[in-house]
Amino acid sequence: MSDNPFAAPEDLAAQASAAPAVPSAAPAVATPAVPPALPVPDAVVASSAQGTDTFVISEPFPAPASAPREPKQKAGLGGGAIAAIAAGALVLGAIGGFGGAYAYDQFTEDSAVRQTPTTLPVSHDDDSSKQLQDGSVASIAAAVLPSVVSIEASSGAGRTSTGSGFVVREDGYIATNNHVVAGADGGTIKVLFSDGSIVDAELVGRTADYDIAVLKVDKAGLKPLVLGDSDAMVVGDPVLAVGSPLGLDSTVTTGIISALHRPVTTGTEDQEAATFIDAIQTDAAINPGNSGGPLINSAGEVIGINSAIASTNSFGGQAGSVGLGFAIPSNQVRRTVEEIIDTGKATYPVIGVLLDPTHTGEGVLIATEVEGAPGVVAGGPADQAGIKPGDIITAFNGRTIARSDDLIVAIRAKAPGETVTLTVKRDGTTQDIDVVLSANTKVNFEDDDLEPETQPSP
Repeated sequence: MSDNPFAAPEDLAAQASAAPAVPSAAPAVATPAVPPALPVPDAVVASSAQGTDTFVISEPFPAPASAPREPKQKAGLGGGAIAAIAAGALVLGAIGGFGGAYAYDQFTEDSAVRQTPTTLPVSHDDDSSKQLQDGSVASIAAAVLPSVVSIEASSGAGRTSTGSGFVVREDGYIATNNHVVAGADGGTIKVLFSDGSIVDAELVGRTADYDIAVLKVDKAGLKPLVLGDSDAMVVGDPVLAVGSPLGLDSTVTTGIISALHRPVTTGTEDQEAATFIDAIQTDAAINPGNSGGPLINSAGEVIGINSAIASTNSFGGQAGSVGLGFAIPSNQVRRTVEEIIDTGKATYPVIGVLLDPTHTGEGVLIATEVEGAPGVVAGGPADQAGIKPGDIITAFNGRTIARSDDLIVAIRAKAPGETVTLTVKRDGTTQDIDVVLSANTKVNFEDDDLEPETQPSP
């Protein structure tokens, strides 16, 4: 027995020996040339390097063995030929597969080099496209913020209040709310500018009647904001509120004008006087600390001083924005600030009447007498115009008057010396009466301690 495990059995070997020998000179079967083995991946592992995909090839397949020569039996495709073709197909498939993977790898690497940045994306716009557009919120804020300040007022007793303000004159005058600085009598007032500088401020004057105060600082290079025409604003106009809500200086919020001529009555904490505002209502977010800051229109002009917010808090706590903020109109601000700068104090117009707070019918009723004082002040504007106790005022310059506050804030929005038209109902007859407003300092009311709702139209 042969030790060769691949040798033919002995009985078959004898038969084979009897067969004619194949001539040694017979040409050998041609074996296709097999190209040298190329590194073909059996596993491809992706990793990241500088943002490109790098393919790491683990080990090449071993080179395929040459197919053994098979004895030639007959024409046609025998089993050996099919096996040879199959082996060749495998080799070619492996070569093709590697070639495709290799080409894809090269294409991916080339594409990655061409397309994948090695740093975070940056803008390629030219400088002109980066300029702020006129009228945009960003451009308005950039122009306004350097003129808006934060204010801290401290009393001698250690009580501190904070708020906002803005420059109204380049020589150092700043407008704010009275209630921001009211507690600083005998104390100090400090002003923080957008450049980070802090300077001491002097109180020039203030009025609780309009909730306006004026400060003076010694600082050069100030840029005042322009006071626009608040009478030109309409409901729906866009606005910006700028200030330091909750101590967060240089804060800008946006909204629209929600209403005009909104009667708002407020009082300072020490109740030194009531404030009556013919207010601009806005839904721009206004929070504690915004007080005294400007309400800006789309032209970058001040059309109001942010002064009050509505609250849903029934427990008397400090409220946040509920989309109901109120500003003192800029036309009122201009007149009052100029008067304070000139004289250190401010007046307000009156018509010289006392109103009946118990009236519940149409319009507002001029009292016949309040705590011994006559309903119409002798020699006052109303008296000179022919208005009498018991008259009912139903309109002011054509605007309907439904409550006492409506009339008071409408009159206070004007200036002494202006002529207004009151629609008066008397004995069932309605008539229009022109009245020339007078400063409160020129009308002598017999009782200065009357409650606000019965005060002469302030």
